[in-house]
Amino acid sequence: MTDLIREGRLFRVVRFNPSHRQLFLQSDATLVDQTTTRIEVYIGHVELMFLKPIYGNGLHIRRATAAEFAVVSDRHGIPAEDAAYTWMLERDGDSFVVGGNPSWREAEYELMGERESLYDPSKPWPPEFPVESGTVN
Repeated sequence: MTDLIREGRLFRVVRFNPSHRQLFLQSDATLVDQTTTRIEVYIGHVELMFLKPIYGNGLHIRRATAAEFAVVSDRHGIPAEDAAYTWMLERDGDSFVVGGNPSWREAEYELMGERESLYDPSKPWPPEFPVESGTVN
C-alpha cells in the first residue's frame, strides 16, 4: 500500500467539480514552510467527502483502517462495499473522501512557468519540466 505523506505543509481545497465528481487539493511553495514545490492531489468519482477547507499540518492520504471505516460508516451510512474506496486525509483526523484512488503530482514551482495547474487537461502530460507523480493504493 502506498500512502501520500506530505506533513508540515499547508494544503487547501482548491476545487470541487460536482458534475464530474472531482476534488482537487493543493499545496503551494511558501516561505513559511520553506518549500519550493507545488503539490496537487486529485480524487475522482467522489461519492461523499468530509473535509476541512485548509490542512495546516499537511496531508497523510491512506485507505481507512477497518476501525476507522466502521466509525465513518456508522456516522454517515456508508455501505460496506465502499470500504476499499474510503480515504483518510490526515494521520489522526476525521477528514475522509469516498471515491477513486487519489493521485498526486509535484513539481518545482519555478519550473512551472505559465502553467497554472499540474492537472490542466489542456496542457501536455508529462510536461517538459521534471515532475513526480503517483497514486495512492
